[in-house]
Amino acid sequence: TVSRALAGYSDVAESTRQRVIETARQMGYTPTHAARQLRRKRAETIGVVFPTLGARFADPFFSEFLAGVGDEVSRRNYDLLFSVAPAGEAEQETYRRLVNSQRVDGLLLVRTRVDDWRIHFLHEQEVPFVCFGRSQTVPDAPHIGVDGRKGVRQLVQHLVERGHSRIAFIAASPDLMLSGDRLAGYRDGLKAAKLSYDSQLVVQGDLTREAGYAAAQTLLERSPTAIIGANDLAALGAMRRIQEHGLRVGIDVAVAGFDGIEAGEHAVPPLTTVAQPVYEIGGRVCSMLVRLVEGEQLEHTQELVEPTLIIRASTGDYDN
Repeated sequence: TVSRALAGYSDVAESTRQRVIETARQMGYTPTHAARQLRRKRAETIGVVFPTLGARFADPFFSEFLAGVGDEVSRRNYDLLFSVAPAGEAEQETYRRLVNSQRVDGLLLVRTRVDDWRIHFLHEQEVPFVCFGRSQTVPDAPHIGVDGRKGVRQLVQHLVERGHSRIAFIAASPDLMLSGDRLAGYRDGLKAAKLSYDSQLVVQGDLTREAGYAAAQTLLERSPTAIIGANDLAALGAMRRIQEHGLRVGIDVAVAGFDGIEAGEHAVPPLTTVAQPVYEIGGRVCSMLVRLVEGEQLEHTQELVEPTLIIRASTGDYDN
């Protein structure tokens, strides 16, 4: 009974479980992890590999996601193995090493790609995984996604209501699933407002501040009255370039982003954005993965979360 109570089995009465947990705490007892792994034939570890563009891990969006994953994995008495790797051979080697060494029971995937080799690989190896973002590589792959198309459409509508008609867009790499969704939302918004799509007002970036800065430099030559970044970092980079150009963000050029990272809230002026519940989603994808690892049959393995439009001074109405 003690063993089953500490392991979290549902056939132990809750009052008994609490007595066992309290007694174990008073005695300073912790179950031997190695023994539990041998008995359950699991590593009791979840893995996540974040893609990087350089040597540093510096995207606050991923930090918030990781916090949600970490709290949930701890609550479920699992460990978290976190790694970063640039896309390419290093990333592929990281995944092969984690799977072949059986160091993890399953993996969380972020920023799904249009043709995602990670999903192919894990599906073929029969390794449990859950994606943050939908997949077309394996259409029935378990995932929790955010309705980026709807979110960007809302941003365009908001800017149109503020009187803008030359609305530019800093897109993400077309290799990413989110890129197609958010670009489609941009086009939907223009169409709903009876505005023509102008390819000259769309510049591709890589979801970094630096790319947003460079994209804004190109776009300012084409006289937009508003710029939407595919994510907040791109929008923040665009804001800096606009200000260096001698223009006022929110008055001369409106700027909006997507994600809802904390840095946007504290920018000058604060950034209008479409916020994702990133921390909550981190916990939910982790919970889904642990349940799959433990052989639970899930009623729903695909979810779509609606984002929230947050209007701030970067799209107007602030005291300069």
